[in-house]
Amino acid sequence: MTSPTRRPLPPQAPPRPIVPEEDALNAARALAADWAPTAAQRDAERLLPWDQIEAFTRSGLGTITVPRAYGGPGLSFVTLARVFEILCAADSAAGQIPQNHFGVIRLLEEAGTEAQKRRFYADILNGHRIGNAGPERGRRQLTHNATALRETADGLRLSGHRFYSTGAIFAHWIPTRANDPQGRPVQVWVARDAKGVEVVDDWDSFGQRTTASGSVIFADVPIADPEQIIPVWQRAEIPGLAGPVSQLIQAAIDSGIAQGALNEAIAFVREKSRPWVDSGVSRAQDDPYIIADVGRLQAELWAAQQVVEDTARLLDRIAAGPIGAEDSARASVAIAEAKILTTAIALRASEKLFELAGTASTRAGLNLGRIWRNARVHTLHDPVRWKYHLLGNWHLNRRAPARHQWN
Repeated sequence: MTSPTRRPLPPQAPPRPIVPEEDALNAARALAADWAPTAAQRDAERLLPWDQIEAFTRSGLGTITVPRAYGGPGLSFVTLARVFEILCAADSAAGQIPQNHFGVIRLLEEAGTEAQKRRFYADILNGHRIGNAGPERGRRQLTHNATALRETADGLRLSGHRFYSTGAIFAHWIPTRANDPQGRPVQVWVARDAKGVEVVDDWDSFGQRTTASGSVIFADVPIADPEQIIPVWQRAEIPGLAGPVSQLIQAAIDSGIAQGALNEAIAFVREKSRPWVDSGVSRAQDDPYIIADVGRLQAELWAAQQVVEDTARLLDRIAAGPIGAEDSARASVAIAEAKILTTAIALRASEKLFELAGTASTRAGLNLGRIWRNARVHTLHDPVRWKYHLLGNWHLNRRAPARHQWN
């Protein structure tokens, strides 16, 4: 494991403007082409993708869901999901890092004041990255929270120790969940360079090794500006899309991992695999069993990708009008379906890669094992067994999914 030797620099210039949807997809494809050749080395040597994340910011992709009313392109959730699929097919660790950036953008739209939206959307349009200080470690429920704001003679102070903080080490703002002095849940936006903030590179998972999803420590951090506090407790009973949007991104990451695994399998079989002695063919790609397996994987991947796209289109339709309880429930049900399918194909494709490609594909220098490791770790983000329960309860009992305020 390495320790951070860099901090995010203040933006030198605003990101490149992105207007049509195809602009965003082309920018993602260009980044993916640059990231893919070095992804294996970054994983093997645990080199944090500083340059890749700076390139992501310069590309303008970090701005794509900022609403048009605040100067952003306001692109669709369909495009957002596709961008994550493209990036994560190339390098799912680097591609995962902006996930909280977009989740927070949606929460800000739903829960922020006009002043907060103007301020923070302007920062994003000027190239600031939003990270996240994730849940606290331990066996308590995710909603358990010891991180807190307290009143002092010198104003509000924030203290707490958070983990699973994907994106924090690269961020300019680190929002975190905390309790306000009255014990109510709020989201506090903390500047990365504020006094008392320490980002610790203690992420040691066997997968997603370069996301730096470790600790953020807030040690008596002064919070002088009320605009840095979003009272999410006020949203507890109000339907919204912040949770489903975050889940859509998770599904798109897994879909991207599956696409990357299938791409690697096809390339390896075409270029490096030898045919099995009993196959009667001179090229591995003519083996009928390999052909059939590739066909099955492709069909399963297309099905998962289509459900992700359909889900994103549903979120776009719901976001266009007033959001009711039924809308929120339908969004959660659709996301559950997508997450089930993308989890299955990510794990299946990343494991099947080696069966199709053969023994040579397991050589350490190729580091293709990172794809399965990344799939296994990322698909644990939330348990799929509860997605099946959610779907069954909805279709059998018409019971709406629970709404969670985890951010």
